[in-house]
Amino acid sequence: MRFLDTVMGIPMSIDVRDPRDATAAAGRAFAVLREADERFSAYRPDSELSRVNAHGGGLDGVSDDFREVVALGSALADASGGAFRIRRPDGSWDLDGVVKGWAADRAARVLTEAAFRDHCLNAGGDVAVAGSPGDGRPWHVAVRSPDSATELLAVLEVTDGGVATSGAYERGTHIVDGRTGAAATGLRSATVVADDLTMADLLATAVFALGPHGVRWALGHGARAVLAVAADGTLLGVGDLAFARAEDDG
Repeated sequence: MRFLDTVMGIPMSIDVRDPRDATAAAGRAFAVLREADERFSAYRPDSELSRVNAHGGGLDGVSDDFREVVALGSALADASGGAFRIRRPDGSWDLDGVVKGWAADRAARVLTEAAFRDHCLNAGGDVAVAGSPGDGRPWHVAVRSPDSATELLAVLEVTDGGVATSGAYERGTHIVDGRTGAAATGLRSATVVADDLTMADLLATAVFALGPHGVRWALGHGARAVLAVAADGTLLGVGDLAFARAEDDG
């Protein structure tokens, strides 16, 4: 059973492999994503993020969710030597590199708690999977080529984990190396497989900011595997990468 919605301005889908009706659980999962958007959107003047930034960025009185997201981002900023950043030069919070994966993980947890063990949540190309699509098989997660939206770089086999990709091919050079303040240009794309989508999303952004050095660095900071394309087109892969065969389905 598949469910579709648009949240955070991007298409999202939930695929549940269970004979029971998952409509109510999927609705609750999408509600979690919408609540995160309402809290953290930089484009909504009434969001908590906008209010906090408008009052100087102090954390007094912020929600537990806000503190959690800041803590996750701060930890990775420290681990990456500042390449990953959650503040802009003016001191305001920039939490985009944390929120989508964190919120999608929370939404996927709703499905697990409702006993829908086998599911896939796709948040605009960043994916959280649990269980199997059938017969104990791993889920197949497509990774698009940085050169074309219609071409695939790879199809990965993933069980119980998250896959996230960062790149400059859709939104331009929006990822900044926080150490220099300049746009990150060492990679064309970076895909990370981790135990959950929160970590995969954080690390994908950090790897992209760090450049080629970040590919192996990520293995020591929570990544199961990394697949990246360098600026010159070289394919860089480390860790436990499992590729689906061309004849496999699903």
